[in-house]
Amino acid sequence: MSAPNKSYDPVEVSALQPDELDGARDAALAAIAGAADLDALKQVRLAHAGDRSPLALANREIGALPPQARAEAGKRIGAARGAVSTALKERQAELEAKRDQRVLVEESVDVTLPWDRAPKGARHPLTTLQERMVDVFVSMGFEVAEGPEVEAEWFNFDALNFTPDHPARSMQDTFFVESEESGLVLRTHTSPMQIRSLLSRDLPVYVVGPGRTFRTDELDATHAPVFHQLEGLAVDEGLTMADLRGGIDAFVAGMFGEGLTVRMRPSYFPFTEPSAEVDMQCFVCRGASVEPGADPCRTCGSEGWIEIGGCGMVNPRVLVACGVDPERYSGWAFGLGVERTLMFRHGVEDMHDMVEGDTRFTLPFGMEI
Repeated sequence: MSAPNKSYDPVEVSALQPDELDGARDAALAAIAGAADLDALKQVRLAHAGDRSPLALANREIGALPPQARAEAGKRIGAARGAVSTALKERQAELEAKRDQRVLVEESVDVTLPWDRAPKGARHPLTTLQERMVDVFVSMGFEVAEGPEVEAEWFNFDALNFTPDHPARSMQDTFFVESEESGLVLRTHTSPMQIRSLLSRDLPVYVVGPGRTFRTDELDATHAPVFHQLEGLAVDEGLTMADLRGGIDAFVAGMFGEGLTVRMRPSYFPFTEPSAEVDMQCFVCRGASVEPGADPCRTCGSEGWIEIGGCGMVNPRVLVACGVDPERYSGWAFGLGVERTLMFRHGVEDMHDMVEGDTRFTLPFGMEI
């Protein structure tokens, strides 16, 4: 580009000639009018109003003109660039208005459509049933006890009179944390809450403890590696098996209705002596299905009785381990399976239904709180 020269003829700068400027302006206006959308208009803006556009390049040539010619050339270029700028703004507004109208149509929301099309979940029936079972004992004056799921081996086995060679302590039945030498296990039952309650509470003790337990069982129709139990413990002066029987009778009446018979069969548990398995009369057929010619009962398998758990008088060795004088105090304890109760109470035949999280299983039980 040459320096200003008074003898320079502006007509010889072709970019500044009126017909050239008019042609560049008209080409820009035509391109702007022909832009179909905002993306196309952006490209037109770069081509006809950008730093390398014909009008921008012509504007740079003004500096090479003699002073007396610059004003006229500047006016012509300014008018052309102003016309292009105004056209760009107007076309921009038109295309934005069209875009907004299109969005309103394409992305419109029908507010009359159902708003709750996403299916709701429900409280798990195990949670609801477990709370009902706890409420029965709370109504009898029991307190709710809690304990850790990762438990010390002493609380889970030793204090409950499990001998060192008891098969339940092996890794074939118990989830040990890290190794068998770690001394920590995932509790195999809720009975450690008996020990923790006796060590942390003043006598007498009346507690019920719900919670998850863990055993190395394969998941099948009737077993799971994670399941729920309800533990009960009463320690006071003068308690006998008659008091235990009365507590079980009250639980059965509260959960299944009045008039059901309860029976106890001799059994063995390391932490109770004597021990018993508890059966209740079937709450569906009430024992009638065992009669010849009677209709079969799916709930009890036509046996007339349903096993609901284990119980017994607290072993004196357990009391001694907790610093309780067995000459003065006695106690009884029980353990009930929540999953088992749900299965026979509601006719659930497969444990998989309880653990797979399918709302088609949980929703029929409702949203009880």
